[in-house]
Amino acid sequence: MGDFNLALIIVAIVVCVIVFIFNVYLLVNYQHPDDKNQAYFPKFVVVLGLSVAVISILMLPADVANRQACRHAIYNGACNLTLPMKDLWIAVYIIDALLVFFIIPFAMFYYEGDQDKTVGKRIKSALMWVVTTAIVCALLLGILYGLVGKVDFTVRHLSSTTTNFPTSWSFSTSQPCIGNNARQCSAYLANAASEKTWTMQTTFPEYVVALATIAGSVLFSIFGGVGIACLPLGLIFSFIRRPKAVITRSQYIKEATELGKKARELKKAADSLHQEERGGAKGRKWRKNVKAVEKELHQLEEDVNLLEEMYPQGEKAETTWALTILGYLTKLVLGVLGLIVSVAWIVHIIIYLLIDPPLSPFLNEVFIKLDDVWGLLGTAAFAFFCFYLLLAVVAGAMMLGLRLVFITIHPMKWGGTLMNSFLFNVGLILLCSISVIQFCATAFGYYAQATAAQEIFGHTLQSLRGIKYLYKYNVFQIAFIVLAGLTFVYYTAFGWKRRKPSGRFQLSS
Repeated sequence: MGDFNLALIIVAIVVCVIVFIFNVYLLVNYQHPDDKNQAYFPKFVVVLGLSVAVISILMLPADVANRQACRHAIYNGACNLTLPMKDLWIAVYIIDALLVFFIIPFAMFYYEGDQDKTVGKRIKSALMWVVTTAIVCALLLGILYGLVGKVDFTVRHLSSTTTNFPTSWSFSTSQPCIGNNARQCSAYLANAASEKTWTMQTTFPEYVVALATIAGSVLFSIFGGVGIACLPLGLIFSFIRRPKAVITRSQYIKEATELGKKARELKKAADSLHQEERGGAKGRKWRKNVKAVEKELHQLEEDVNLLEEMYPQGEKAETTWALTILGYLTKLVLGVLGLIVSVAWIVHIIIYLLIDPPLSPFLNEVFIKLDDVWGLLGTAAFAFFCFYLLLAVVAGAMMLGLRLVFITIHPMKWGGTLMNSFLFNVGLILLCSISVIQFCATAFGYYAQATAAQEIFGHTLQSLRGIKYLYKYNVFQIAFIVLAGLTFVYYTAFGWKRRKPSGRFQLSS
């Protein structure tokens, strides 16, 4: 037992260090050149936020592994757990809420403040916005907690008659209870009138986590449902749309000339829109043209990257082309594996969550059997499925943000992402990560039973007054499956086609 506890602590420390190093690597490689050697506070918030999001996802497998320390105990209180998981859950999600609703907005207001102002004035301006938001949020949370911050547990009052203590124990299918010819225990004979509602006040931290989970569940149902389909299919169709061969130099010059012409048109349109903005003409038509120019610019960047792939230059052109082909083959393999995982997720949700009673534990049994092979193998597979769901949320957010007009997204670009875009995406990931954990705790309730996460998300959240009906009728799970199905159909019908510039932006006369 001691060896298991030591191994769990070592794994937890190593994973936290790896997550921190990886997030610093992402920041360094994705940041815009204009942000190098400056904007240190937003960068710190980005690394902290990403680390909290990833660690929170990996905490659920750690919670399951933590319970393994007590698997031979008669009851959970008969041994000391390696990690105080409930306290860690509450701490992580309070930090999550503070980052999403206060620290990240402050960092964005500070970063986007007037550069001509002093640091003190920029901090003051950002604090005014954040303090106002904090006061409004605190009032709303306080009122809601005072009015409906209660949990309603349905319990059954059981009673039975007394009998003499038996001298021998002989239980069978025909006599499962103590007593002569007792074919049914008194608990089974309890009528419906014995059900009572037990009401108690939940703790304020748990209530904050619950409300943050609801807010994240709305985004999770949309982005996760779309992303679970577009993540693997996007990789597969990227392979299908790959360049089949290297083009000739004359073809390269022709295509490059055409792209240069489009770039000049976009620059002219952008200059015109900038003049309109200075003139105060920021109406509906102006906003529509801005979005159209942004879409055309994104498509132009894709065309430039594709042209560079089709005509590699330099002394190592052949090596570059070979690496390009290997990259697309890797996308195909990852896409196929991702498609298997996505289908497994959807099938598991349907047969375990939506059908009552469940047809099969499905993935729960898979994880348990993997644990029998090696102690942490099932936990590792469990962590992979949870983390894949978070990746699906990110993929869905990027896809919807680039396709739909009414959603403003900050796209992540390698070597060209400004800190405000970084902060926006980190806030989105943090908000959805709470719901990913709650969703995984529910979907893998059989495997993750008796964990601190299930106590918080499986009992308190699903019994919270006013909110429990969203989970009772599986509203978020149904929305997730419907959007996943629609995305599968959409990608199958149109995903293999390359988008072409629409040219719908209108220049001012």
